[in-house]
Amino acid sequence: MTTIAITGIGGFIGLRMLQRARERGWQVRGLDVSPAAAQRARDAGAEVFAGDINDAALLARCFAGADIVFHTAAIVEEDGARELYERVNVEGTRSVCRTAQALGVRQMVQLSSVMVYGFDYPDGVTEEGPFRDDGNIYNETKLRSERVAMEFHRPGAFEVIVIRPGDVYGTGSVPWVLRPIALLQQRLFTLPDGGQGVINHVHVDNLLDGVFLALEKNAGGECFTISDGVATPCREFFGYHARMLGRERVPTAPGALLIALVGALAWGYRLFGRKPPASAAGIHFLRRRGAYSIDKARRQLGYVPKVSLEQGMAEIARERRR
Repeated sequence: MTTIAITGIGGFIGLRMLQRARERGWQVRGLDVSPAAAQRARDAGAEVFAGDINDAALLARCFAGADIVFHTAAIVEEDGARELYERVNVEGTRSVCRTAQALGVRQMVQLSSVMVYGFDYPDGVTEEGPFRDDGNIYNETKLRSERVAMEFHRPGAFEVIVIRPGDVYGTGSVPWVLRPIALLQQRLFTLPDGGQGVINHVHVDNLLDGVFLALEKNAGGECFTISDGVATPCREFFGYHARMLGRERVPTAPGALLIALVGALAWGYRLFGRKPPASAAGIHFLRRRGAYSIDKARRQLGYVPKVSLEQGMAEIARERRR
């Protein structure tokens, strides 16, 4: 029986991987820093350890006997303190790889991000880049983390696969479903520049289809961009969210004005010791204009996105009505 160990197992992607792996008859175990998230994964049938991603002893207990490690644990925010991103995204990846390799794990999937290409990338950018962080700590540490992971790749012994997902959505997605809906409800969500920026969405099940294909093809040493293969204008993507709330569309404003307003809002929130609801970096995420190529995944893995945006959003709407 195949055993998979998942870091960040109680998160949106980790929890869905848990469910998909169990459907295949795999044994699943995992690690999560959040006790509540760890309990969600236990309730779903996994053996779960709660603790820090750099705790070598805990990682060893989690990875013992595993065939595959699926590394999803990361700080996934538009901006924040460098020390945290360094410790979790970069050094956490190093700790995971070092332990997994030492324990004889055969395959590891490093979940990276399309943000390694930065905000201002050429339309149709491929896995070859160019790469840029555009001064954003998330972009920078995701690129560095995948490079750390590839340093451990050993053909035939410890096969490392890097997956660069697009904007992962589905029921339970925080950045692309839950947070936008909550901000829309509070009248705090406004799209920059008429919503002309694009979302390179990927339904979580399409993403995991790509991961399973990469494992089956034993595509160690390779990087793959995985999305739905469609760059959808923000006004159209978030229009689904608005309609779930009984509204016709999402408000828009000039991007430069929004950046200034978000900066002022952030100052006020921090003054009272509260986390701002948005950041200037978040506006940059919504101003991207190009599509990411998934030709390599189609060609080498036989990847075909199965869940359309309409189907994915209909599923989310049904869950909200329950």
